[in-house]
Amino acid sequence: MESTADQGGLRSITGKQWLILLMIQLANMLFGMTITVANLVLPQVRGTLSATQDEISWVITLNLVATAVATPMTGWLASRLGWRNMMLYTVIGFTLSSFLCGIANNLETLILARVAQGAFGAPIMPMGQAILLATFPVRLQPAAMAMWGVGSVFGPVLGPILGSLVAEAFNWRAVFFMIVPPGICAVVCVWFALRDYTEKKSVKLDWTGFLALSIAIVCAQLIFDRGQKLDWFESMEMVLYASGGVLALWIFAVHCLTAKEPFLDPRLLRDRNFAIGTLLAFIMGMLSYVSLVLMPTLLHDLRGYPDESIGILIASRGCGNWIAFLFVAKMTRIAPRFTIALGLTLQAASAFWLATVNINITEHDVIWTNLLHGLGQSTAFTPITVMAFTTLPKHQIAEGSGVFTLMRNFGSSLFISMCVLVLIRSTTISYAELAELITPYREALMLSAWPTTWTLDSTQGLMRISGEMQRQAAMVGYINAFYMLALASAVAIPLSALMSTKRREA
Repeated sequence: MESTADQGGLRSITGKQWLILLMIQLANMLFGMTITVANLVLPQVRGTLSATQDEISWVITLNLVATAVATPMTGWLASRLGWRNMMLYTVIGFTLSSFLCGIANNLETLILARVAQGAFGAPIMPMGQAILLATFPVRLQPAAMAMWGVGSVFGPVLGPILGSLVAEAFNWRAVFFMIVPPGICAVVCVWFALRDYTEKKSVKLDWTGFLALSIAIVCAQLIFDRGQKLDWFESMEMVLYASGGVLALWIFAVHCLTAKEPFLDPRLLRDRNFAIGTLLAFIMGMLSYVSLVLMPTLLHDLRGYPDESIGILIASRGCGNWIAFLFVAKMTRIAPRFTIALGLTLQAASAFWLATVNINITEHDVIWTNLLHGLGQSTAFTPITVMAFTTLPKHQIAEGSGVFTLMRNFGSSLFISMCVLVLIRSTTISYAELAELITPYREALMLSAWPTTWTLDSTQGLMRISGEMQRQAAMVGYINAFYMLALASAVAIPLSALMSTKRREA
């Protein structure tokens, strides 16, 4: 039987629970901001540090790799250090590494600081998730996870807006410095909010499983990030990554099935809800950041929008996140599977809408597709999270949160690389096909509707034609990437029907 506190809804949330929620929201938002804000300032960083395009890409790649490697260690570190110390060290390290990014005076220092930022920031989301699930009663978990979800998805939206304004007013270093003051506030919140979360357990780390999983993740990430640049398996580097990744994955799988205390307990996947929820988390990760990565370059390179305007337009996604907050908690309690399907459908509709636009994409298209995507993201993510853990024993929540977040982060980085690959290859192929049509013997080139500045008789005319061909070919690439996004959303919809509505005892 539920207690009176459980029945009181949001009004029954205590001051301590609100403080915990504020702390987790702030930490989530800061971590989310760094995911997108670094992409925004890469051109400035490249010029300041005199780096090549290939060299500067390591600033993003190694940060993602460090995040992916550190995430599975969340459960073990939380047991060894206690939840309070874990969050305290994590937020302090993340804030300090953000400061070091801002003062870096060479590329090597910046890359090391970004690796530290990814490693320290990795536990923030799974730890926040585990703390909320342990702090709030079952009845209040949908509301708590809805607010947690808003913070986790609002950060990547807020990052480009604030980052563009700060970078324009000062420079790229200020973008990293702006993380420091709220990071210090988060440290203070952790100190006071988690005073009762100090229990420690002596748990051994399965180094074989950890190292094998880490090598497999690193190799997979490097293959998709650097494959296009190195001509895939024509490069010995790619062959080594693939061989090492497959071997490490095989060792990890065999070890998990045979070891007494494996690094990640495969028995977690015996829980149907958690297994399906983790798969959905992987797909939700795929859907989370692709549009945030592609849309700014589309608007800037093909439509000529300034950075400030792009940030404001994309902010409509945050509006969708907040709108979902108004109803998603109640819908999660009443019809969680329908709510998941609805959220995935909204994201699929948004991506299909983007796939139907042309190079004359309007502000109306940008605002409404982003709002629809943000609405669908928050609508689906809250019930997925609640249902994934609703049948999992409490002692497995911390470890399960690490696996859940690992799959979400890995899905994000993997799908971003795949969509960028599709964009580049589609652009190249489309440009080659258009080039075949531009010859002096085509009657269409003689029509009066053909712009007078586009001529085959001068270098300037050829350059103008080539520039327009590049724009149109790039738009084809963006459209193909948006079709991939829509397909991933649509394929995941039936999975929602496989989850059970059975709940764990409060």
